[in-house]
Amino acid sequence: MNLASSLIAAGLFSNIALSALPLGIANAQDTGKKVILSPNAPNPIGPYSQAIQVGKTVYLAGQAAIDPKSNQPMVNASIEDQTRRTLDNLKAVLEAGGMTMDHIVSTTVFLKDLNDFGKMNEVYATYFKDAPPARATVEAARLPRDLKVEISAIAVRP
Repeated sequence: MNLASSLIAAGLFSNIALSALPLGIANAQDTGKKVILSPNAPNPIGPYSQAIQVGKTVYLAGQAAIDPKSNQPMVNASIEDQTRRTLDNLKAVLEAGGMTMDHIVSTTVFLKDLNDFGKMNEVYATYFKDAPPARATVEAARLPRDLKVEISAIAVRP
């Protein structure tokens, strides 16, 4: 039973109401997804993918300051160095999917200490010179592997 049939059976929608829904909602179960994996970014440390592409949109998992060759975290590095490594890791995943940093439309930055925002922002700005993406920045009580910054992103192919 597909989503539309389930909603009708549950009495939540009629056939007429469902025909007015955008096609993407009614056919959400049919959406294909492609895993993007880069050998030039750290291996995932859990059950997740570095990135997933659905149509023209790529959802990038949070990257942090982990050396892709050794898979070791840069725990004692400065916020500037951790931010550079984090963004370089995101860049490597994008490149594996045939994209660049210019394709990023949104990022979420997680900082261990919001007092590091200015220093992080200075490095961040060097990666996004023209039409920087929308961004949310939040302070997190703790980040994986006790790092200072993690950044996730969404990118779209033209």
